[in-house]
Amino acid sequence: MLDRNDIPFEDIARNMKELNFINTYLGGHSISISGLEILLFSAPSFPHELLICEIGCGGGDNLQVISNWCTTKKIKVRTIGIDINPDCIAYARSTFQHSSAEWICADYKNITFKEKPDIIFNSLFCHHFDDEQMIHILQWMDQHARIGFFINDLHRHRLAFYSIRLLTQLFSKSYLVKNDAPISVTRGFKRSELENFFIKAGIADYAIQWRWAFRWLITSSNKRKE
Repeated sequence: MLDRNDIPFEDIARNMKELNFINTYLGGHSISISGLEILLFSAPSFPHELLICEIGCGGGDNLQVISNWCTTKKIKVRTIGIDINPDCIAYARSTFQHSSAEWICADYKNITFKEKPDIIFNSLFCHHFDDEQMIHILQWMDQHARIGFFINDLHRHRLAFYSIRLLTQLFSKSYLVKNDAPISVTRGFKRSELENFFIKAGIADYAIQWRWAFRWLITSSNKRKE
């Protein structure tokens, strides 16, 4: 339902708040930090100031967590959040607590960067697309990221489906979360499917790690291009 264009802003805002809560307490944000760390440690060097871009940024909570982490590590960072939904961008602008953020309301495919991002990532984004679109997402991130890219998304599993359906029915106050969360799990991925996407995308340098709770962390380094 979140992909529809007729959802009231107040309902989207509630959805964004609950997704942030879920990502915080079920480990989604820590997975994104792990993806960032893996790419930074794999790079021979990285610039004095990082430029990090998220496609499908939603309410900006992932970029907020990454910005906070960079601050604690004394790493200068600028962020770009891209989302096709104007309400998500409006919510991100209103809640983000970091000055060096750029928000772009657009389809990521139509973006032309003035400066190539060091790292591009997405979280809970890829399962919204079909197989052909998934391959394009991989190729696009691979072509546009200087250091590399990572993906934080769902593992399709029966236990994950029934668990999230029960948890959201019991605790969620958002009809969007109650509806979309179980459906998102059914649109998640098996490891073999992810591997097949990378084969078809022509990307050989990648790693897939299973993370709690029923998430995949996929990283791909562009050090081969240096």
